[in-house]
Amino acid sequence: MSTVQDPTLAPTGYRLRIPGPVPVPEAVRAALARPVVAHRGPYGRAQIARIQELIRPVFGTHNPVLTLASSGTGAMEAGLLNVIAPGDRVLVVVQGQFGDRYAAIAAALGAVVDKVEFPWGEAAQPDVIAERLATADYRALVITHNESSTGIENDLAAIGALVRDRDTLVVVDSVSGLAGTAMRMDEWGLDVVVSASQKALMCPPGMGLIGLSDRAIAAVKRDSGMPRFFFDLRRALAVIDDDQTPFTPPVSLNAGLCAALELIHEEGLEHVFARHRKCNDALLAGCAALGFEPFGQHAARSRTVVALSVPGNLDGGQIIKELMATHRTVVAGARNHLSGRMIRLGTMGQIGLPDVMQDILDIGATLARLGHARDVNAALAAALQAYDNA
Repeated sequence: MSTVQDPTLAPTGYRLRIPGPVPVPEAVRAALARPVVAHRGPYGRAQIARIQELIRPVFGTHNPVLTLASSGTGAMEAGLLNVIAPGDRVLVVVQGQFGDRYAAIAAALGAVVDKVEFPWGEAAQPDVIAERLATADYRALVITHNESSTGIENDLAAIGALVRDRDTLVVVDSVSGLAGTAMRMDEWGLDVVVSASQKALMCPPGMGLIGLSDRAIAAVKRDSGMPRFFFDLRRALAVIDDDQTPFTPPVSLNAGLCAALELIHEEGLEHVFARHRKCNDALLAGCAALGFEPFGQHAARSRTVVALSVPGNLDGGQIIKELMATHRTVVAGARNHLSGRMIRLGTMGQIGLPDVMQDILDIGATLARLGHARDVNAALAAALQAYDNA
C-alpha cells in the first residue's frame, strides 16, 4: 500500500484559520454526506422551506432570502445586477479589497461608478457619504459590512439612515459578517444584503445568499433592468413561496446549511455573536502580548476577522509559511499593497477559546524560531483575561 500523501487531502493536524472558508462542524459534514435528493421532490423542497424559516432571523428580515449556486462574489454580482438599469449611477464605498471588488463589479455591469474612499483600516464615515450622496442621483449606495481585508466593520445602522428619504438603495456585502455579528436588515433600512455559505454560516463554499427589501423587490421586478438569465432574481422570487429555485440548487449544500442553521439557533443568535466577540477579543489581546498591533481603527474592528500588523522587521509571508510548515496552521496574509505587512485570522464559525489558545501557542513558537521570542505564557494569560472580561 502506498504511503505517499495524497496531494488533494490536507495532512493530519491541519488547522484552517483563515477568514473563510472555515472548518465545518461534524453535524454539517454529516448532513453533507446524506444521500442526494431530488431538488423538485418533497425532500429538496423541505430543505428550502427549512432554510427560509431559519435564515430570515439571521438576516433580520421578514422577506425571503434567495440562494444561488455560486460563490460570494456571484451573490455580489447578482445582488447589484438585479436592482440597477443601464446607465444608472452607483456610489461605492471603498476602504479595502472587497470595496474595490464591488466597484469593479459595478463597472463591469455598465453602471456609472463613483467611489467614496476611506483609508484602508478605517471605518466609513456616514457624514462624508451623506455629502457625496447629495451630489448626484444615485440608484444604489454599495458598502461592505465587514471588510475582511483590513478587519474593519462598518456601522450599517447609520449608513441605512442616510437613504431613508431617498430613492437610493443600500446594497451590502456581508459575506464575512453575516451570522458572526448582528445583521438587522429591515430595522436598519438595508435593501440588498448578500452573503455566502463558507464563513460564519459554517458550510463549505458554493452557496450565495441574497436578502431583498420590499423596495429592492420592486426594483428587481422592473422590466427596465439589466439583461440577465441565471442570475435573474425575478425567476427566484416567482417560485420561492413554493419552496423551489428556478435552476438546480446544490442540494447537499442545502442539507449542510440546514444543519448549520439548526446549530446557530440552538445556541441562540445573541450567544453566537457574544462567542465571536469573546474569541476576537481574546485573540487580539494574546497577539498584542506577542508584539502584534491590531491593524486599523480599533473601535471599528471586525468581530469575525483579526487583522494584525506584523512586528519589527519580520515579514508576514515568513510567518505564514512557518506556521504551515511546522504547525500545519493556515492563516492569511494580504493579497494587495499590504502584502507582507499583515496577517489575518478568522474568528468565525464554530470558533472557541481552545482555538484561540492554540493560535497563540503556534504563533508564539513561530516567532521564537524567527528570532522574535516573546513570553507565550503571558500572551495566553492576556487572552484568557480578555475572554473572561468580554
